[in-house]
Amino acid sequence: MTRNLLPLLLLTTTLSFAQPSYQKDFLEFWQDIKDNYAYLNQQQIDWDKVKTIYEPQSTKITDRNEFIRLLENVLNELYNGHSSLNTNLPSSNRLVPSGTDLYVEKVNDKYLIKDLRKGFGADLAGLKIDMEIKFFNGKPVGEQLKQFLPRFTDKHTPKMIQYAIDMLFAGTHDTKREITVVVDKGKEKTFTPVTYGNSNELLFKKSLNNTTAYIKINNSLGNNNLIAEFDQTLDSFFQYKDLIIDLTETPGGGNSTVARAIMGRFITEQLPYQVHEFDEKAYQTKRHWVEYVTPRKDIYKGNVFILVGRWTGSMGEGMAIGFDGMKRATTIGTPMAGLLGAISNFQLTETKIGYQFPTERLYHINGTPRENYVPAVLTQNMEETIQKAREIN
Repeated sequence: MTRNLLPLLLLTTTLSFAQPSYQKDFLEFWQDIKDNYAYLNQQQIDWDKVKTIYEPQSTKITDRNEFIRLLENVLNELYNGHSSLNTNLPSSNRLVPSGTDLYVEKVNDKYLIKDLRKGFGADLAGLKIDMEIKFFNGKPVGEQLKQFLPRFTDKHTPKMIQYAIDMLFAGTHDTKREITVVVDKGKEKTFTPVTYGNSNELLFKKSLNNTTAYIKINNSLGNNNLIAEFDQTLDSFFQYKDLIIDLTETPGGGNSTVARAIMGRFITEQLPYQVHEFDEKAYQTKRHWVEYVTPRKDIYKGNVFILVGRWTGSMGEGMAIGFDGMKRATTIGTPMAGLLGAISNFQLTETKIGYQFPTERLYHINGTPRENYVPAVLTQNMEETIQKAREIN
């Protein structure tokens, strides 16, 4: 009798060890954010309440997909696109801003298109700036925002609402988007934009006229190969007195090595470009340090103009405040993506799911939080930004 039960007992024990503890991983996830997330106070997030809301749910999770969905819901409590998982489901939302192609704002009780990502689905489908959106995938917009709004509070700020709008219109990986807008004389028309990927080119270059050259950096600020290609391109443009560097298509972040290498081609002395702030919570103090740019290779001494927009994210935002802080360029465009801080990577013990969120706050050298920076020449949308760039001569 004992011999017959032993294999069954061993099998049961093996299965119990193979099943990850989702509650344990949830608590680790929650604690990592509590200990390291740099903006809990600034965003006035009640993180203890978040635990009371979601921990009971974690005890009922039975598979990995359910757990991923739970973690995605928890990240909505942070209401900023700079926190994400390293994995997703077909039903997961696309990332903001890299997965978005239009920018929608709530104006009074209407949802209006305020900007379009040039060359992407919404733009190519025929949607236009200032169109009023009535329905998303056949349902009113307002009722669909609740799924993305933080649950730790019922007093939702404009930033929370904007985050929910951005998430809704980014859509999910597995569902075709249908956007119904008001057209002439109150009639409605439905558009079905297809999501297109980014260009494979690291950058695009062009001579605009006899005095102005143009370099558009695609979503490649995390690729160290961009440094050599930018160097080669800049060296060919030294005869031009004006240079436009377009950062409007850099939503996916990057690294400071690439950014500093590019900025180093425009200064003649070492200069500060951004300030870091890190909480040492165990000691109730903060650590600050300034990051510098060092001159590199031949220096371009002409006029520099930096174009930015809603799809200028993370390291692109860092370059914009850097050029501005070093007084080496004029920034032109709309407010940027507003991604918070510098991120760090983590991994859960049981499920091995990776995730990242901001652990350092970042500032312009004048003290302005990076996410609050406004370009020197402020525009309303991408079309107006392009028009301003055309006026440079």
